[in-house]
Amino acid sequence: MPTMQGPKSRSAVLGDYIMATIPVERGTAQWSSRFAFIMAAVGSSVGLGNLWRFSAELGTNGGAAFLTIYIACIVFVGIPVLMSEYIIGRAGNAASAVGSNNDLAERSGVSKVWSSGAWFGMVASFLIVSFYCVVAAWVLSYIPKFLFGTFSGMPAGEIEQQFGLMVSNPTTQVLPWFLFFGLVTAWLVARGVNKGIELAARLLMPIFFVLLIGLAAYSIITSMSSGGTADAFAFMFTPDFSKITPAVAQSALGQACFSIGIGNAIMITYGSYLPRDVSIPKSAVTVSLVDTCVAIIAGLAIFPVVFANDLDFEAGAGIFFTTLPTALSDAPGGMLIGAAFFFLAFFAAVTSSVSLLEPSVAYLAEKAKIAKAKAAWITGAAIMSLGLLSLYSLDFMDFIDGGLAGPILAPLSALLVVLFTGWRLNKAILAQELSGPGEKLGKFILFFVRFIAPIFMGLVLVIGTWSRWIAPLFS
Repeated sequence: MPTMQGPKSRSAVLGDYIMATIPVERGTAQWSSRFAFIMAAVGSSVGLGNLWRFSAELGTNGGAAFLTIYIACIVFVGIPVLMSEYIIGRAGNAASAVGSNNDLAERSGVSKVWSSGAWFGMVASFLIVSFYCVVAAWVLSYIPKFLFGTFSGMPAGEIEQQFGLMVSNPTTQVLPWFLFFGLVTAWLVARGVNKGIELAARLLMPIFFVLLIGLAAYSIITSMSSGGTADAFAFMFTPDFSKITPAVAQSALGQACFSIGIGNAIMITYGSYLPRDVSIPKSAVTVSLVDTCVAIIAGLAIFPVVFANDLDFEAGAGIFFTTLPTALSDAPGGMLIGAAFFFLAFFAAVTSSVSLLEPSVAYLAEKAKIAKAKAAWITGAAIMSLGLLSLYSLDFMDFIDGGLAGPILAPLSALLVVLFTGWRLNKAILAQELSGPGEKLGKFILFFVRFIAPIFMGLVLVIGTWSRWIAPLFS
């Protein structure tokens, strides 16, 4: 027969405090060094969102005005959410994001409903990687087009038609690349943290940075004589604040979240492999700043060429697959530069796709108690099966990206994560994770975790849901 329990004694409370702060073991998987972690985290953040999506958003939302709001969102929202996800990952006694959140909710004496933030994030990353493989396949299909000079001397109208023809005929032009990319992603995750994800980041990211800087230099130098460089710099760095509207602000915040990968359970999972001697606040700032710099440099690699050729800088997603090939078709060494640019995009896609797959794989391996390699192949098969729907239907891809994962699941996950970290996580656990180098920085960021980030993530959730699902009902 159960017995009634009175208030806990001071010794019992002290015991709970001590148990909450005891470091926990989660297995042998761990980043080999801070550099390896930073490369993996940056590789996760630096993806097609910095190249394909950032350029599209920048071009259609007022250039420098959008960039100004974007940077503010990274500082005041992105970094706080990122720090919160690292804290949950490292403090939790699990390898998966859901397991870490569950463990911390239990040790903090709060409902496990708070772990739903990790759940929503994991589902979002699973959905995103399914269509991400399709976009990566488009990127891969363009590499041989440049290498073999398909676009050389081709009229601009025909170059623009190439993308439409590819998308409308995916079986022969895209499906093989889609399967290849999906298999590479699953294989890298199956190899584990050190031999797969970390190895890919350590090898590919340095090459990525060299290619990106080289392409930006090429774009800036070759576009100087035509005025394209001056126009691009003015467009990107001279803000016209009259162009800042609620829609632009919402797009900037959404892009900031998408770019650094918050709200997808990725950084919670990566945080679970984080050594205790690594400063979480400093890492959050470093990853966010590098990601932002990459996005800006990517803009410098694209927009000078676009302006030099008097092309449509408001082409949206088409700026990557139609405008850029048009600009490079007759440029000196344009075919080689184009191939290098799409190789660059491929490297970015790989490091991001493995991070998007990792949360689901870690959860399946932990929950089903199976080897991670087996979990990776099972999950990889599942995302490729779902991805086929996006491959053959752009409407379905738009539903996942613009209707479900983007406006609802990711911001809802990020909102719950910052609320849990800032207000419900055991204070002793929180203090321990922020202690050491960067402690003052961590306490400063914690203010934004508690008071600023929740407001703006809530706005993203409300505005995104309203504009996508509710407002159309009244139009």
